Amino acid sequence: MAVAVGDRAVVALLTLLLLLFSVPASGYQERGTEREEAEEVTECGEDATGRGRFILGRTRRVVRTEAGQVRVVSGGRWKGHPSTMHIGFLRLEPDSLFLPHYVDANLILFARRGEVEAGWIHKDELVQRKLKRGDIYVIPAGSPFYIANTNSERSHIVCGIDTSQSLTYNSQQSFFIGGGTNPTSVLAGFDVNTLANAFNVTSDQLRPMMRRQSGGPIVRFSGQQEKDLDPNNDDEEAATRWTRKNLLDYLLGRSGREETISTESHHAPYAFNLYNNEPSFQNSYGWSTAIDEHDYSLLSSCGVGVYLVNLTAGSMMAPHFNPVATEYGVILSGSGSIEVVFPNGSTAMNAEVSEGDVFWIPRYHPFCHVASRGGPMEFFGFTTSSKRNHPQFLAGASSVLRSMSGPELATAFGVSEEQLGRLVKAQRESVILPASKNWDGGRETADERKKEKMVEELLVIKRGLLA
Repeated sequence: MAVAVGDRAVVALLTLLLLLFSVPASGYQERGTEREEAEEVTECGEDATGRGRFILGRTRRVVRTEAGQVRVVSGGRWKGHPSTMHIGFLRLEPDSLFLPHYVDANLILFARRGEVEAGWIHKDELVQRKLKRGDIYVIPAGSPFYIANTNSERSHIVCGIDTSQSLTYNSQQSFFIGGGTNPTSVLAGFDVNTLANAFNVTSDQLRPMMRRQSGGPIVRFSGQQEKDLDPNNDDEEAATRWTRKNLLDYLLGRSGREETISTESHHAPYAFNLYNNEPSFQNSYGWSTAIDEHDYSLLSSCGVGVYLVNLTAGSMMAPHFNPVATEYGVILSGSGSIEVVFPNGSTAMNAEVSEGDVFWIPRYHPFCHVASRGGPMEFFGFTTSSKRNHPQFLAGASSVLRSMSGPELATAFGVSEEQLGRLVKAQRESVILPASKNWDGGRETADERKKEKMVEELLVIKRGLLA
């Protein structure tokens, strides 16, 4: 069939468009602004862009003072129901104190950077624990606690917030024990005479303590200076000078009595360090550590598990699903991608991730993590069960496909047993898999996918004109 002049012009235009769209993308066109924003972020949780269904959105700042800040990202919604698990990020500047308070939620602390001291009431006794990089610790709901950074370096804490016991569904509430005008102490709600009688002091002695603190929930704190308790002294600087003994005496109602502060109690659990623990799995392509209530008894009180994974450049955590729990995670370093699959076999998400991104994987849904070829990727997170998890792998030497290899599975795939055997036994590694030499990283950028779709449409139009 002859092609008219006008049609030839259209064909020429289409050919030109095809050539243009065949040119490789110059880089991060679609994510340019996003990449610039990411470069300004220096800590986990500061920015999450919502690029995929299971990448959680931006964090919400709930506390900010010159001494530190707290940001929280809410867990995802599933089938219309909000999650009871949220992820918090606590940053403490050197010589700072997160004031004594309690929360109506279980807190699972992970020391990401720096060192802090956590003090909390355990069986009517103050227990103090030094937390260093890699330590996890649990503060049960309703337990008064404080966190202090008395070092010269900034500290970062990632916190799992389990709101299953909260007063309000899907949110947590802080009750500050110590405070003044900002934050307000829960003690301030009592009649001043009632409170004075409870403390066995006069109301004039009590009022200065209840009014002077105005620095916010996180304040500068050396832990070594004396405080002037004279009610006639209105010196603002004196209001910030606490010794640890005075702080605890007043906030815990000791009235000057000598009591023991336990730092070595045999009855209080110690912190558990994820980096010092023997990995649950390790090979040449990475390692993973999963901690449950059998490994660390404090996790049983909140029903939450903890994990830490490190993948070498280009390696993959094999496709698998969790039959026991939903998973939440934070990319601690590096970059890569996460793929999630719906029950019907369609792609739920194929998203690029980098340091600071927060993600979640619903229970039963197949997924995998892939590190970029540029370097290793490390991620940490929580699971919604403290029971021992037995992830079911869908590929690799330990996969359920290899275990079920037989006529039934061959029939399901419509292949012979011999063909099935060759397929499922080709991969000799398990759990963490190496990248194929010809593998492009397991993902396409959104820009590449749009380009391919447009090229396909243009080819269809061109074929129609030439027919």
